Amino acid sequence: MAVPVRLHKTFGVRVGNVQVGGGAPVVVQSMTMTDTSDAAGTAQQCIELAEAGSEMVRVTVNTPEAADAVPEIKQRMLDHGCTAPLIGDFHYNGHLLLTRYPAAAAALDKYRINPGNVGTGRRRDEQFATICQVAVDHQRPVRIGVNGGSLNQELVMAKMQENTDKNLGKSSEEVLNDCMVLSALQSTELALDAGLRTDQIIISCKVSRPRDLITVYRDLSKKTHQPLHLGLTEAGMGIKGLTWSAAALGVLLNEGIGDTIRVSLTPRPGGDRREEVYAACEILQALGLRSFSPAITACPGCGRTTSTTFQELAERIQGYVREMMPVWKTRHPGVEAMTVAVMGCVVNGPGESKAANIGISLPGTGESPNCPVFIDGQHATSLRGTYDELATAFQGLVDDYVLKTYPTK
Repeated sequence: MAVPVRLHKTFGVRVGNVQVGGGAPVVVQSMTMTDTSDAAGTAQQCIELAEAGSEMVRVTVNTPEAADAVPEIKQRMLDHGCTAPLIGDFHYNGHLLLTRYPAAAAALDKYRINPGNVGTGRRRDEQFATICQVAVDHQRPVRIGVNGGSLNQELVMAKMQENTDKNLGKSSEEVLNDCMVLSALQSTELALDAGLRTDQIIISCKVSRPRDLITVYRDLSKKTHQPLHLGLTEAGMGIKGLTWSAAALGVLLNEGIGDTIRVSLTPRPGGDRREEVYAACEILQALGLRSFSPAITACPGCGRTTSTTFQELAERIQGYVREMMPVWKTRHPGVEAMTVAVMGCVVNGPGESKAANIGISLPGTGESPNCPVFIDGQHATSLRGTYDELATAFQGLVDDYVLKTYPTK
């Protein structure tokens, strides 16, 4: 697969132990949904997200209690061996929290500023500059994160009026998209004036509709060399959130635009926050930009596959691989490029299984109960038995392949 050329040339920004932009691989990030004042719970979710593949983790810092908990969260992560950079998300009162809680400012690896939520008029510029000064003092990078839902309304009204007065003929959506880019660029200039360097600034302009996101980032990438963070503001739940995120991010990433991404999925009640990390990793892996975890190929099923065995086995192997990756990636370099196939009948089963590093072709309706297993294109063995017997045997073959193919560090 041809890897998309990174056409948007950017400065490199160091965030903790991770580089964003400057030719570095696209970075995955996520955000906790715990109460940040709960240091233990928030640290645990940070660790879980990092182990799932999130290379930076963001927490909201919205109250004194949340700011006070940040150092403990960071320490708990480090005590666990989790070195993923910790990012603080600030709205409305970031200038107060960062100055009144210097330990939090020091513990965070990056600050996210929303220029639409730092005040109005002169106070806006002063409070924005205060946050930037804290970043300068602590040598921390910032992300200037413009959001469509919290755009600077003074700027919007001025540009709407200009559109009317000059008869520019732009739609309200076009004016808003222009304002997104302009807000990001103006805020970048303010940050530079406040003393930040170009290698300390990342920009994002998030909206909720894929076509608008594509339009905004195409424009933004032509007007700045700062690294760009991609993502829909609110992607939504389930299939909708996954599809809209993949549609927008896939286009931009394939055009070489974007240096770090988040897939902002709305989880089901009690759902797994790690799903947004898995989605981001899969988007990058699908485009050939990164490899995070062995790719599991499975057929969709049809009238030839009336048994659910192949579905259950595919789900079990996918879950097992995700469970093992935190261990495998430290002990077996290169395992993330491994491919596994779990197929349900003879139509594509043997071919897909041969094409994978290790694959199994389960019998479809009316076929022989034998399940041939192929390793690196060669028929290695055939399995028979109950679902549990098949699953245990195939899982053992996967383990054995990892141990033999990717030597222990």
